[in-house]
Amino acid sequence: MVRYIKEAEVRQILTMPKAVELVERAFRDRAAAKAFDIPRRRTLQPGGHLHVLQAAAPEINLIGFKAYYLKPEARTFFLHLINHQRGNQEALIEADWLGRIRTGAATGVATNCLARKDADIVACFGTGRHAQTQLEGVATVRKLREVRAFGRNRERQKNFCETMSQKLNVSVHPVHSEAEALDGAHIVNVMTRSDQPLFDGRLLQPGQHINAAGSNALDRREIDLATVKRCDVIVVDSREVAKGECGDLLPAIEQGLLYWENIADLGEVLSGRKTGRTTDREITLFESHGMAMQDVYAGRYVLDAARERGIGVDLPFGD
Repeated sequence: MVRYIKEAEVRQILTMPKAVELVERAFRDRAAAKAFDIPRRRTLQPGGHLHVLQAAAPEINLIGFKAYYLKPEARTFFLHLINHQRGNQEALIEADWLGRIRTGAATGVATNCLARKDADIVACFGTGRHAQTQLEGVATVRKLREVRAFGRNRERQKNFCETMSQKLNVSVHPVHSEAEALDGAHIVNVMTRSDQPLFDGRLLQPGQHINAAGSNALDRREIDLATVKRCDVIVVDSREVAKGECGDLLPAIEQGLLYWENIADLGEVLSGRKTGRTTDREITLFESHGMAMQDVYAGRYVLDAARERGIGVDLPFGD
């Protein structure tokens, strides 16, 4: 039987602290060759785009894929989990929220690994729904004192500040210039769909950590070349994924200023195979694009918890 789990049920089960734990395990297992990820493939059509991501996780006895179809007026997200040993499908999970929370969790894992331990001021570029979970991921691993939110849509900026202030019990307030957002911030979150850099890299200050998570296509670009050149440490969720999706790093690669071989995967840093931050004055950058293994590890927990709590319904196929 296939357990079918709806969006609202995933929200009941999966918290950000648990998602951070699961996503970190996924990165560590991949670095140890215990989990395997296939980069996103896209079928592009004039009216909408289909995206498919795949992963195998023998350690948790799952192989699976997430497929989602985006149109201006519709969004469809499903995670398919298959028993790695037996080959039968075990779960079909509505995965819009799951995707958002695991993306925020990846930012949390990277922040815990790369940001200064005393970091407590965050600058947010972007105030949409993914920016909310990105900030929540940071708040899970650092005790925050202040959050500045910069966004061009004033109504959404206002809603973001009100929602996140209440959710995190921290001061989240709007700012109206890039310089105001960055000055004195310790962590810089970037989560937009922009095709133009959002701030001048010359405004960055020593010790800052940047989480850039919106540029998951080569026609998107959230940070400029000056930012890339100023970063002492650059880490990606996956070099393989970044090569096909990281519009932020491509200009530096094309100009010979940066080489893929010198960029670490987050799992390599977590496992100690590559170096992350070594001083409080270094500027560090994490480029996040999204990986199916994050969905699969989160999905394993959601499926097990749903079965234990009697959540979801069994569909009459899959055995």
